[in-house]
Amino acid sequence: MKKAKLIRIATYASVLVAVLLLLLKTYAWWQTDSVSILASLLDSGLDIAASVMIAFAVYIAQQPADNEHRFGHGKAEPLASLAQSVFIGGSAVYLILYSIERLWNPQEIIDIDLGLLVMSISLLVTIVLVLFQRYVIRQTQSTAIEADSLHYLSDVLANILIIVSLLLSAYQWLDPILAILIGVWILYSAFGLGKKAGNQLLDHELPETVRQQIRTIVLATPGVQGMNDLRTYRSGPNSFVQFDLELNDHLTLVESHNIAEKVTNRLLAEFDDMDVMIHQEPVSLRHDEAHHNWGHEIQ
Repeated sequence: MKKAKLIRIATYASVLVAVLLLLLKTYAWWQTDSVSILASLLDSGLDIAASVMIAFAVYIAQQPADNEHRFGHGKAEPLASLAQSVFIGGSAVYLILYSIERLWNPQEIIDIDLGLLVMSISLLVTIVLVLFQRYVIRQTQSTAIEADSLHYLSDVLANILIIVSLLLSAYQWLDPILAILIGVWILYSAFGLGKKAGNQLLDHELPETVRQQIRTIVLATPGVQGMNDLRTYRSGPNSFVQFDLELNDHLTLVESHNIAEKVTNRLLAEFDDMDVMIHQEPVSLRHDEAHHNWGHEIQ
């Protein structure tokens, strides 16, 4: 299955699950008046908006490059993830404030069995979705799906805490306390999502392990005598790499081009979502400090 199709299926699954959970939790909260279930209900409501936003962002990010967007539309993914983190953070703050008020004015939870049934179903459905999203992330490295998955992973923890609060409903103070813990966790997750999305929007370097793998592939190519000024970043489903390729001073233009093509093909064989830009330069310029105006990274 192609990566783009797999990512789209993951976004559709996320929206469907969010709608299902919203309906289930609305009924459960109406019957039980549990503030923890209300907390989860509010989160599911935002899940729908966030999942729809992610689905739309994925659609845009997968559009091919055009005359006005020569590097593609990949940054639609981290942009949507950043917006999602703001929504999630706002819901967390509201939840914490609401739970503090309920802590001072506790109310008895009713119809606990129904609440337990609904939250158990919600937990099972969310776990299945997270497992599927993790599979998609391993196959595609999609930032948007990873952001969505982190959010639903926090939902798994939230559902577990809610079940605990319902089982211990005799302690009325426990329900708002656990809701506050859920809110703090959601706020923490929102910060993590926002930070990662911001890094992509600011063209943060790829992980050092990936950069080292790139160096190994390049330097192992016959005819390559070195490389420098390696610069990388990820934009949605694609990663971008550019560097100076150090070659023998006396190679012809055709020979230099052929070596650069071999390097590109080797990188694409390992990273099929990579856009490679190579500048060929004489190896004699290796120690020319003025020439390497992007830093002093001499490989």
